[in-house]
Amino acid sequence: MYHHIAVPPPDADAIRRDLSVAPSYFEEQLRYLAKAGYHSITLRDLIYYLTIGKRLPRQPILLTFDDGYRDNYTHAYPLLKKHGFVGTFFLITAPIDQEHEEYLSWDQVKEMSAGGMEFEPHTYTHPDLRGQPIDYIVWQIMASKEAIEERTGKTSRFFSYPSGRYDQQVVDVLRSAYFWGAVTINQGDKQSSQQPFELKRIRIRGSDTLDDFVLKLHLEWE
Repeated sequence: MYHHIAVPPPDADAIRRDLSVAPSYFEEQLRYLAKAGYHSITLRDLIYYLTIGKRLPRQPILLTFDDGYRDNYTHAYPLLKKHGFVGTFFLITAPIDQEHEEYLSWDQVKEMSAGGMEFEPHTYTHPDLRGQPIDYIVWQIMASKEAIEERTGKTSRFFSYPSGRYDQQVVDVLRSAYFWGAVTINQGDKQSSQQPFELKRIRIRGSDTLDDFVLKLHLEWE
């Protein structure tokens, strides 16, 4: 799980620094993955494996990016292409509609999608959906989903919970809208066909060295 692929600005707070992986570090990580024989997969690949046993390549890995920052286009996308990996990008779509300079544009989303990247919804404005009225939850999810589908021409089947927060009502709405699964911020690499809406990820932090990255890949997560 990544967010920014960029060197944080000098005045960045602790959260921004934590969420920002320098492009040089990111490329170092991709080089390691390629040399070690990892193959990137999509969430569809994962769900097909969990539900019907469709085979995955050796050493599969999912590379996900939350929020949809502009540096995902300027830095992450060319590096993924260079090293032969696919990324899955979860978009907050309100700032894209508002042409916020820190976020992707729809033209960039279209270009990246045509280049093989995957795009999925992360709500419209990134609120905590827990305990919210069902109409509000539906609007937040579907506004993002439909905007992405309109630009990519692909059906969105997966969701990323804002800040990892969700409750059963959110899961119920996702199921009713024919989503196949959702990713959390719970740390881990073991997935289950019984919990497709509680998929785990491993957070990559701005302070992680390559040794830290390799350790996280090989750690025996619970």
